[in-house]
Amino acid sequence: MGYVVLHLDKSPGNESAMTDHIERKVIHPNVDPERIHLNKELIEFPEGVNDRTEAIQHRLKNAELGRQIGKNQVQVIRFMLSGSPEDMERIQKEGKLDEWCKDNIEWLKNTYGAENVVAATLHMDETTPHIHASVVPIVRGERRQKAPKKKKPGQEPAEEPKRKYKKKDPNRPRLCCDDVMAKAKLIEYQDSYAEAMKKYGLERGIKGSDARHITLTEFYRNQTIESQNLQTNIGALLAVEDAKRQSIEELKRQEQEAKLKSEQAEEQKRQKESELKKTEENLSQAKGQFKAEKLKNKVANVSSNIMDGIGSLIGTSKVKRQQQEIENLKEENTGLQTEVKTLKEQIQTNEREHAKVTDKLRQELDKIYALFPKIKELLRMENLCRHLGFGESLTKAILEMKPVGFKGKLYSSEYRRHFETEHSVAEIKPSANEPDKLRLTIDGVGDTNWFRQKYREFQESIGIKVKQESEMGKNKGIKM
Repeated sequence: MGYVVLHLDKSPGNESAMTDHIERKVIHPNVDPERIHLNKELIEFPEGVNDRTEAIQHRLKNAELGRQIGKNQVQVIRFMLSGSPEDMERIQKEGKLDEWCKDNIEWLKNTYGAENVVAATLHMDETTPHIHASVVPIVRGERRQKAPKKKKPGQEPAEEPKRKYKKKDPNRPRLCCDDVMAKAKLIEYQDSYAEAMKKYGLERGIKGSDARHITLTEFYRNQTIESQNLQTNIGALLAVEDAKRQSIEELKRQEQEAKLKSEQAEEQKRQKESELKKTEENLSQAKGQFKAEKLKNKVANVSSNIMDGIGSLIGTSKVKRQQQEIENLKEENTGLQTEVKTLKEQIQTNEREHAKVTDKLRQELDKIYALFPKIKELLRMENLCRHLGFGESLTKAILEMKPVGFKGKLYSSEYRRHFETEHSVAEIKPSANEPDKLRLTIDGVGDTNWFRQKYREFQESIGIKVKQESEMGKNKGIKM
């Protein structure tokens, strides 16, 4: 058996902001825009009244109050009524949600007066169904008497005032939050509400519990602080990882340069060896020619000319120079190979260090994942934003889970093209079906559906008629 949730919150200030939230004029990150249409108004406004704020003022003006309302006087009490998430899901699946709403409204009217319950809205677009109700604290009857001050030892009792004033009508209506929110009354509300919800398998919470409700403002502020802390931790970890990655890339670049120089030296060596081989072939050919001419007993001057030709072909200085160049290239190649070997050893050392740092980072990330379960989803969202084409500053703003306006081009991998927008709003929101997951929305819809809409607009702009198929819960594509 689960517990009832009954939370009262008095508000002396302007109610416009809370009205905007309840009536979804402003969408908070924990709201699923695709489910807003499931919300229901459970109290009908009087004729001429358009929203909750006007309904509060309408009740105050028509209550025939004898006194002027004070500037800081509480004009409305906010109620949040619900139950344990598992039990609310069960009530919804059993088809009893409408009956549950009806019993909640009946309890509110019986407890605070039907005319004082000015607004009530069922929210179905958040994780757990709940009702936001508004009660104007107008009461009748005698005012609560303040407890008399304790007399100090030896102190004379206070004299009764000489003048006595005429008592006011105790049954006249008056605006008094203190009477409604008295401690004894609050305990009674919890008891009677639990009794009314007993038929739905809900019971009262533990009396005297130290558990403290937090306001909606506190909840969103805590969410923002948690998101900012996560961003700081992610940024530091990514910076360390990026520095190590750049170091390894630089070493690999140096290795490639050394390899290229070694290959170039090897090629020059082959060229010199080829030239030397040709020279030796010419020398061998000249020697054979010389022997043939000698056997034929040619004239001395002819032999002399041949020998001069041989000398020009096999000039010892040229051969020695080529051999020296080959030796130099061999030494250079040996030096480059040694350099490559040294770089490889350095890269291996850096990779081992990188592996150690990576393991440490992985352990730290695992710890962060355990402490902040949403960090994986935020990293996934950051990668998606970069893939679509959002800049660094826009991505950072979007990761704060607030609506971010932008214009420009976004890339769709599905259609392999960019789509342009003059003004759109991007926001990260919790997934409706998977509370632990996040999703990126653009103009209130998922990024995939936004791109598909842009693609349909593109087709229509070039004269292609597009017909949208009816869908039952998921997109089945388009027909052309």
